[in-house]
Amino acid sequence: MRTIGVISDTHGLLRDEALAGLAGVELIIHAGDVGPREILDRLREVAPVFAVRGNTDHGAFGQTLPVTEVVTLTAGTSASESVVAYVVHDIDDLDLDPLPAGFSVVVYGHSHRPAIEWRGGVLYFNPGAAGHRRFDLPVTIGMLRIADDGGVEAEIVDLAPDGA
Repeated sequence: MRTIGVISDTHGLLRDEALAGLAGVELIIHAGDVGPREILDRLREVAPVFAVRGNTDHGAFGQTLPVTEVVTLTAGTSASESVVAYVVHDIDDLDLDPLPAGFSVVVYGHSHRPAIEWRGGVLYFNPGAAGHRRFDLPVTIGMLRIADDGGVEAEIVDLAPDGA
């Protein structure tokens, strides 16, 4: 079993609870609205990081982030056995049909609303927002667990279950 940490919408705030929740993951995906470069630097102290640009990632650093990213979560003996994720900040900017393009998972952020949804054999996963609380939405990160047989499970982790 391989565990991938998924985080989004930190907006410059990387909570200690997020770092603790990500401890032990093999890889981290940040689905955009990162904030300053230091956020990714701190995440890299936990595990390798793949990140995309969000709509608030402006300036020189933001321009260094790709708009989309392809992340191989597990490599099978053939392309059809691999688990590959397509990462985009805003799901409305999804510019391909994931399944025919070879993607098992689409990771996105932007809405601050955590979501786990299977559509047409593809997992659409939004870990929610890990930065500043927005409205009455939870503060969350996500976990993807990839089984040796290529099965994928997703989990939302509430960082402030008491509402703080």
